Amino acid sequence: MTPDLTVVLVEPAGPLNVGSVARLCANFGVAELRLVAPRCDHLGEEARRMAVHGAWVLEQARLFPSLSAALADCRRVVATSGRRAGEPLPLLEPEPALRWLQQGTAPVALVFGREDRGLSNDELLQAGRLLTLGSGDAYASLNLSHAAALVLHSWHGLGAQAPAAQPPLPEPSDRESLEAMLGDAEALLLDVGFLHPHTAHARMAKLRGLLQRAQISSEEVALVRGMVRQLRWASERGQAAPQGKAGQTP
Repeated sequence: MTPDLTVVLVEPAGPLNVGSVARLCANFGVAELRLVAPRCDHLGEEARRMAVHGAWVLEQARLFPSLSAALADCRRVVATSGRRAGEPLPLLEPEPALRWLQQGTAPVALVFGREDRGLSNDELLQAGRLLTLGSGDAYASLNLSHAAALVLHSWHGLGAQAPAAQPPLPEPSDRESLEAMLGDAEALLLDVGFLHPHTAHARMAKLRGLLQRAQISSEEVALVRGMVRQLRWASERGQAAPQGKAGQTP
């Protein structure tokens, strides 16, 4: 069974695009539209005109100040990209990327970037898979609503097919827990001198990419966070943890 899909638009600037995506959500049975810091009036006349009978999607759309906030409850995330090189994760064609998303439990999210510059590397690293659409090399970037139409049509088609048999794997951790663990780890690594302020961002991006490729589970996130907290406890006291307390979170 295909899980409910959440579509996320990051800083959309064009009300016509937002309205068109809302209509597509209604066309293809998308459960929810989330808008990250929109740069237009998503409830204005232009957006409503393009949404037509999908205006209810605009009215129920949820607004968030950042992509991390919009994805906090999501375990599987696919982000779209029109770039051909320099991506922090491998680029996939729509079918394998959406098949992976289909195997998750709701909410699963599909993220579209800004009309003028897409998603930053930091934002792409919040996704487990990156999706690219086949287009000419001379002008690879598609209009936001056109890209959404192609991807959502593919997603809708998968719902009519039985998911391919896959070996059972743990569901990835929710984004909120993973980011909290990474925040704890970065703070500790800065304190002990493994990271330095001027290079911390780049090195943490590599770690985030590694964990995104691995798609670690909630239990694994809790294990790593417990280790980080125990190491902080020990470092602040300048000694190893007392006998019998290893692995416990103070």
